Amino acid sequence: MRPPETYDLVFPRGASAPTDYFTGQAWVHTLASDPAFHCLIGNVTFEPGARNYWHTHPGGQILLVTGGTGYYQEKGKAIRLIKKGDTILIPADVEHWHGATPDSAMTHIAISTNTQLGVVAWLRPVTDEEYGSYR
Repeated sequence: MRPPETYDLVFPRGASAPTDYFTGQAWVHTLASDPAFHCLIGNVTFEPGARNYWHTHPGGQILLVTGGTGYYQEKGKAIRLIKKGDTILIPADVEHWHGATPDSAMTHIAISTNTQLGVVAWLRPVTDEEYGSYR
């Protein structure tokens, strides 16, 4: 897979993601934030090996993968391989993380829903052992 700056990005890459909540290089570009719709929508691009920390969303989240290949994992479940065209529905308060595979960048649209309940609760980093457990 080509790095994120060479495959066709649908939306701008944006600013560097906060290192307090991401391992590796990632970028975030807010697409929409409107309290009337109770959602926050962002384009997130992960370089190979990058991922966010374990976290939850009080109102749930939807991921729309627009490029590359990545991982998605819910606490207590195996890592799931995700790729361009996949949709991931994450129920409220489910502990999870997502990011790129070791050899591919990955970009997704992240839609935080029901934001009147809160947007995100960041937890702990995904360990290298957890990240490397994909089978």
